[in-house]
Amino acid sequence: MQARNRLVALVAAALAVPAAMAQGFPSKPIRIVVPFAAGGAVDVVARAVGQKMSDQMGNPVVVENRPGASANLGAELVAKASPDGYTLLMGANGLATNVTLFKNLPFDTVRDFAPVARVGYAPLVLVVPASSAAKSLKELIALAKAQPGGLNYGSAGNGGSGHLATELLRIQVGIDVVHVPYKGGAPALTDLMGSRLSFMLLNPIEVLPHVKSQRLRALAIANPKRIAMLPDVPTFTEAGVSGYDASVWWGLVVPAKTPKEIVARLSTEALKALEDKGVNEKLSGLGAVIDPAGADQFGRFLKEEIEKWAQVIKASAIQPD
Repeated sequence: MQARNRLVALVAAALAVPAAMAQGFPSKPIRIVVPFAAGGAVDVVARAVGQKMSDQMGNPVVVENRPGASANLGAELVAKASPDGYTLLMGANGLATNVTLFKNLPFDTVRDFAPVARVGYAPLVLVVPASSAAKSLKELIALAKAQPGGLNYGSAGNGGSGHLATELLRIQVGIDVVHVPYKGGAPALTDLMGSRLSFMLLNPIEVLPHVKSQRLRALAIANPKRIAMLPDVPTFTEAGVSGYDASVWWGLVVPAKTPKEIVARLSTEALKALEDKGVNEKLSGLGAVIDPAGADQFGRFLKEEIEKWAQVIKASAIQPD
C-alpha cells in the first residue's frame, strides 16, 4: 500500500511540474533563433514579432542568428534545446522541405517540434528581363514549349524556395527549362536583369524596385489574390495557370516536449503581436501577407507543406547544395 501511495505521489508531482512552469512563465529572457543571417526577411519578421511579444509580456525577447547548413544549424539547436518555452525557432520553408532534401537530418520536423503560430507569407512573383519577348505568362510558357531546354531560370541555390517553386511550375505546365543555381539571390538577380537568365520566381520585396525601374517585367503572382504592392500583376490563375500557389512563409515552433500551457501562452502572445498596426506595417513592407494561425492550424499547414514539396523534390530528383 505504501509503495502504491508513493507511486501516486510521484505521478501527481510529475503532472504538477508543467503547470507550475506555466504559472511562472516567463521569468527570464526568451530567445527566438533565426537560422539565417541578420538583415534578411526571416530576421526582420522575427525581430518585429519578438519585440511586440516582449512589450506585451514585460519580458525580454531576443533574436539570435544561427545561419548555416541550409537553415538546419539553427533548427537543430532549437530541436535539442530545453523544452521550457524559452527557446523558439522562427522557421521558414526549409522547415518543411529539408525533411525530404536531406537524408540524415539530426532532427525531425514533425517529431521534434511543437508548432506555436504561423506569422504569414510572401507570394512569389514570376519576373522576366525587360528585354524578354514574353509579355505575359502564356507567352513565356509558349516560348518554353517551342524551345525545349532553350530557356533557363536562376535561383539562390538547389532546394531553395525559388528552385522548388519553379520545378512545381515546370511539372504543372509541362515545360523543359534549365536550372542555374547561384550562391545567393543577389547574383542571380543581377544576371536576370542582364538577360543572362530567362526568368525567375522571387519574393515581392526583391523585385519591386526593379519592376518600377522597368528593368524587370512581372508576369504573374503565385497567390489566390493580387497584392497591394503589385496591383497590376495578375495571379497565376488570372494569367492562365489555375491552382498554382508558391510562397515564402514564416512561423514559430518550440521543442516538442514543451508543456502545452506554455505553447498556448506563446501562441496567444504571437497572434496578439500580429494584430498590432506597427507590426503589420513592418511586415507589409516586406511584401508579406499577414496570415496568422494558431498551433493546431500551423501544425496541419506544416504537414501539408512537407507532403506537397516532397512530391516536387522526388519528381525532379533535387539534391541540396
